[in-house]
Amino acid sequence: MSSPPPREPIRVLIVDDDALVRAGLSMILGGSGDIVVVGEAADGDEVPPLVAGQRPDVVLMDIRMPRVDGLTATERLRAAVPAPEVVILTTFHADAQVLRALRAGAAGFLLKDTPPGELVSAIRRVGAGEPILSPAVTRQLIAHVADGGAGSRRERALELLAGLSEREREVAVAVGRGRSNAEIAAGLYMSVATVKAHVSRILTKLGLNNRVQIALVVHDAGGLGG
Repeated sequence: MSSPPPREPIRVLIVDDDALVRAGLSMILGGSGDIVVVGEAADGDEVPPLVAGQRPDVVLMDIRMPRVDGLTATERLRAAVPAPEVVILTTFHADAQVLRALRAGAAGFLLKDTPPGELVSAIRRVGAGEPILSPAVTRQLIAHVADGGAGSRRERALELLAGLSEREREVAVAVGRGRSNAEIAAGLYMSVATVKAHVSRILTKLGLNNRVQIALVVHDAGGLGG
């Protein structure tokens, strides 16, 4: 029986205006063995040509940069086809601007003081197509921006969720709580493959790009109790 071919390394582009931060991230990720840093940028305006030339799988994106900020750069990247996954780097647990990036299709976000091992694990997850979603930090984000247009967002979110089957709503709520596919499967007594199929149908029905956006809809609908 032949062994499966080795997986290609995850290609990462680091975008941050602090040279020391870029150097530290590059050293941590580059030493993992299965992640390769294919480029660095000091500002959002440098990102498009680097993405076109280096074709990263994941872009680690700082928010605050002098010319083109990370939020604008993320929106531009996610509008492109094919688009790399974008992980936002932030200093704050509850930065209201992060919500804009998540709604634009970012795969999640990491705090700049994330331990090296967790950073590597997070990039592996995103590279494997499983966006990062920390329930505690996401709840803080939602609470931080809850006052602005909360009523209209809740109404729209409830309307979207009403179009799902009961089982799909259960899966959506579990996604909103930050559960992995394996955790959802165990909790709802179904196979991981069935969970993946439900998530795919939810994305299609709601017109969303990834699991993080499912979670945001669930949050807006008030469906994250417990």
